[in-house]
Amino acid sequence: MQLRNIAIIAHVDHGKTTLVDCLLKQSGAFREGQQVAERAMDSGDIERERGITILAKCTSVQWKESRINIVDTPGHADFGGEVERILDMVDGVLVLVDAAEGPMPQTKFVLGKALALGLRPIVVVNKADRPDARPFEVQNEMFDLMAALGAEEAQLDFPTLFASAKQGWAAEAPDGPHENMDLLFDLILHHVPAPEAQPQAPFRMLATTLEYDNYLGRVLTGRIHSGICRVNQTVKALRPDGTQADDGRIVQLLAFRGLERVPVTEAAAGDIVAIAGLKEASVADTICEPQENEALAAQPVDPPTLAMTFSVNDSPLAGRDGDKVTSRLIKARLARESEGNVAIRVRETGAAGEFEVAGRGELQIAVLIEMMRREGFELSVSRPRVLFKTDPETGQRLEPIEQVVVDVDEEYAGAVMEKLGQRRGELTDMRTTGGAKQRLTFLAPTRALIGYHSEFLTDTRGTGILNRLFHGHAPFKGEIKSRKSGALISTGMGETVAYALWNLEERGKLFVDPGEATYPGMIIGEHTRSNNLEVNPLKAKQLTNIRTHSKDEAVVLTPPVQMSLEEAIAYIGDDELVEITPSCFRLRKRLLDPNDRKRAARKEAAV
Repeated sequence: MQLRNIAIIAHVDHGKTTLVDCLLKQSGAFREGQQVAERAMDSGDIERERGITILAKCTSVQWKESRINIVDTPGHADFGGEVERILDMVDGVLVLVDAAEGPMPQTKFVLGKALALGLRPIVVVNKADRPDARPFEVQNEMFDLMAALGAEEAQLDFPTLFASAKQGWAAEAPDGPHENMDLLFDLILHHVPAPEAQPQAPFRMLATTLEYDNYLGRVLTGRIHSGICRVNQTVKALRPDGTQADDGRIVQLLAFRGLERVPVTEAAAGDIVAIAGLKEASVADTICEPQENEALAAQPVDPPTLAMTFSVNDSPLAGRDGDKVTSRLIKARLARESEGNVAIRVRETGAAGEFEVAGRGELQIAVLIEMMRREGFELSVSRPRVLFKTDPETGQRLEPIEQVVVDVDEEYAGAVMEKLGQRRGELTDMRTTGGAKQRLTFLAPTRALIGYHSEFLTDTRGTGILNRLFHGHAPFKGEIKSRKSGALISTGMGETVAYALWNLEERGKLFVDPGEATYPGMIIGEHTRSNNLEVNPLKAKQLTNIRTHSKDEAVVLTPPVQMSLEEAIAYIGDDELVEITPSCFRLRKRLLDPNDRKRAARKEAAV
């Protein structure tokens, strides 16, 4: 049976996972009448809730006399590390692009990585049935993008299909015929080369993804570069530098068939498989026969741009909600994450129970926090900070810069340009995209964009779309104004009282409801002024014979501000933390004691 390995790459929300669903259905991977969840490849709870792909996943379909291994990759820039390592496993890429939006920042990022590896792309202009579709313009934009990325002549001679993954058709022209995906299947078999395999050579496989199974332990997925892999075979793992990391036996060999992983006794070179049995091997390691000493080259991954501090939860409410609260458990969980996620880096800061976690962006680290919260962890996290570099030649301080692409209604373009200008953003392109919309492109410091997204949605009345992509490093752009307002800080331990909150409403916006647990040093609201204000949210109404009229009993409160986890992390200041528990998260001061805060403020002022 012939074999093809292909990855589907695209910008977020351009239809990758929907296309994989369609290919699975039309290839006969599901039996007739079988109930299959929409976006079946997004199997994680967080993926389904957020509507995004977080982890790259493998599947396979059979078409005619061939089997096609398909890798569905994330579209969000924060999870670009997943895409970079996946490209080592495939021989071709299917680039999906929205027929209305056209190439977007992540399209440029993943396409550049694929072209650098010499992969010849197939372009699918998806959502060609949209009323605002401009399929031929998008096709030309893709050609211009590839030329700008330095594509070779063979790569520029790419085939294009127009499709609607939702409707289940692909055609050579936008106007049809709109029948099925047969053209796409045949194009993959014709255009994507068969894997270059050496079945007679010793077994070698590059581990590309790592996951944990309750029964099998560490499960490593990768492509067999040479030889044949068999169950019970003795193997060892080599690190990228050639040193041995592990040895053992392959206790389970799994091949991808549709949405399932099926146990097989052997697999040949060129196939994508998962193996279990090794205890220390990790991503980028070479799994090979004991006599082999040369490691396979692994694709380098771009470095992190943001870091946050994870520490033990030391609030008065610690341990009431979660069952994993010690630094030992937090350290073990972060170490496990950094092994399987090549874009995450973890190091100990030197302070007791404190770890620095570096990643690509706020969303990536927020997803890690959300996963830990659901696993029963309690911890405190700091505000994200950018990772600076020093120019080795000039000694100049360099900071990460991102390309920001904004699609917005023309009436809100001025507000966006003003806000990003205040945040040291430079407008590099401005064009009309039709339908009274404009596309603005900026280069802005990463630190300026922390917490900006919620403000952007407010400024554009929820109609704007903002996309970010790491651009490079540039000289420090200068100071940027942070949060202007102070905090309302609780002085009491107990449950908040409606009467007290009612009296505090004139002081600022509240973050808590009546009956919520609070403690000294916890932030319960935002002050209307720039200074912090210590308040008592536990103060009850004094009942007397005079103050018993019914009009005094009805307290009507303004609903509190409800923040998402990413908004809370971006909202806090450098002297504040977010307390994470399995059931909630709270904002608090890093130093809970008011006297400690005053001493720290005096010390900072002296410096």
